[in-house]
Amino acid sequence: MDPAAMEELVKVMENMQFTMGHIEGVSLPGFTCDKWDTIYNFQAREDDILISTYPKAGTTWMHEIMDLILQEGDIQKSMRAPCYVKVPFIEMVTPKPMPSGVELAEKMASPRIIKTHLPISLLPPSFLEKNVKVVYVARNAKDCMVSYYYFQKMNKGLPDPGTWENYFSTFLSGDVPWGSWFDHVLGWWKAVGKHQILFVFYEDMIKDPMCEIRKVMKFLGKDLSDEVLENIKYHTSFQAMKENPMANYTTLPKAIFDQTISPFMRKGIVGDWKTHFTVAQNIIFDEKYKKTMEGSGLNFRTEL
Repeated sequence: MDPAAMEELVKVMENMQFTMGHIEGVSLPGFTCDKWDTIYNFQAREDDILISTYPKAGTTWMHEIMDLILQEGDIQKSMRAPCYVKVPFIEMVTPKPMPSGVELAEKMASPRIIKTHLPISLLPPSFLEKNVKVVYVARNAKDCMVSYYYFQKMNKGLPDPGTWENYFSTFLSGDVPWGSWFDHVLGWWKAVGKHQILFVFYEDMIKDPMCEIRKVMKFLGKDLSDEVLENIKYHTSFQAMKENPMANYTTLPKAIFDQTISPFMRKGIVGDWKTHFTVAQNIIFDEKYKKTMEGSGLNFRTEL
């Protein structure tokens, strides 16, 4: 977006009251709810690639990996635009003059990488009807909760999360933007095998990034050399992305993302929940987790 348009957007954002709405019981930004018919009826293409995650589960990290794989490791091509432009967020609707995710996607040449945080129950049907390849990244709920708390503090388009104590309860109840973490991961997990879904764990990406990059490469039908893959691994490391203005969202003004409150690229580790959860909270969480996830076959690591 050119500087004049960005300046206009900032003025609009500074004078705007953001609200949340609900679609089928899932909390979503009001602008998204207002344009829901357009989003839900979005027409996917057969060669689209969808990245789906619950918020703060490694979305940007994975779509940078996917983009570099499609660009065969060409770093200059991957730097062609900020990540939120080159990977449209399909349900995102922002005030004009910023284009919506649907508008960005419709103007893009194929193959497109498209991002969503929607639970599978709300996914535009054309993605599954066209048998689009989906990379789903899942992160353990404890670290997700901590990361989401800080993200809501700095994201001016989402409700203020309040105190950590209050947010802990709100997150567990599922009354946060994009709904319940439990419903989200279970819904997508149950769809594996029925559709072209590669289910990746954030913790595996941290432990052995090269192994996960190879999985994604094969899933996308590419065959790249070890040298290219090492280059992709380096350029998608936490430190490299933290310093990359095309990946770290510093091209967005404070009126949208106030990174003086909390950086978008905050820690990128496993186990940060230990510095936030009280003993009592951990007991409450583990009881809820066991009750909800038992028998699902879905297992997360909360430490490495």
